[in-house]
Amino acid sequence: MCELFGLCASEKVRVNRYLKTLASHGMKHRHGWGLAVFDGPFVNLEKEPEEAWKSAYLMARLRPPFFAENMIGHIRLASEGKGQMLYQNCHPFVKRDRSGRAWTLAHNGTIFRTEQIDVYAGLQEGKTDSEGILCHILHEANAYLESQGDAFNPERRFEMMERIVLDLAPENKLNLLVYDGEMMYVHTNMADTLYVLQTDRAAMFATVPLTKEDWQKVPQRQLLAYKDGRQVFCGRQHPYEYIKK
Repeated sequence: MCELFGLCASEKVRVNRYLKTLASHGMKHRHGWGLAVFDGPFVNLEKEPEEAWKSAYLMARLRPPFFAENMIGHIRLASEGKGQMLYQNCHPFVKRDRSGRAWTLAHNGTIFRTEQIDVYAGLQEGKTDSEGILCHILHEANAYLESQGDAFNPERRFEMMERIVLDLAPENKLNLLVYDGEMMYVHTNMADTLYVLQTDRAAMFATVPLTKEDWQKVPQRQLLAYKDGRQVFCGRQHPYEYIKK
């Protein structure tokens, strides 16, 4: 199982201790790490097919103060048969829609029913089902932009993302963090696999609590969206819980 880290805040937050704890879990999640830090429409993407805790680059990156306002982090444990230890298979993944909007995704889970994303295999840089999810999001976003153009506002983007979640969640483990340049989308459908730490200026998300602070379980089986550290949209709860066999 991979591990996710997300930050959505109203101002820059120092995240060194959270990322150092996440990196220490790389002894078990050994197939790569990645960080996407957002500054408005710009994405600074850093990732490496290396165990996070062994990465000299990552350790040097975390030595001085590390501040971010919105970011997604990931350490990878590849599902069997789901791609090699290559840069192209490391999360997060970033793709831009036809309007230039950057969509960034990190996924903790496995897509077992792959018919919805197999059609995008030729568009992927790597071999992961997770990148296929992002290709699906881009396809739907571009279709909306082609038909509706400027009407693709936050409400419409949330509705699109909720449709995608409802399409992919049955029989699949779908723990997601997605950032569209304005909002952070959050979804889990497996018990006890995503937590949130809410403060007055930030919401942080992690697969397991990273500190002794008051982390709470993210509500299961419904899509949430955050902006400036606060929840702004909440989708309806669906029935597609993933239970590990």
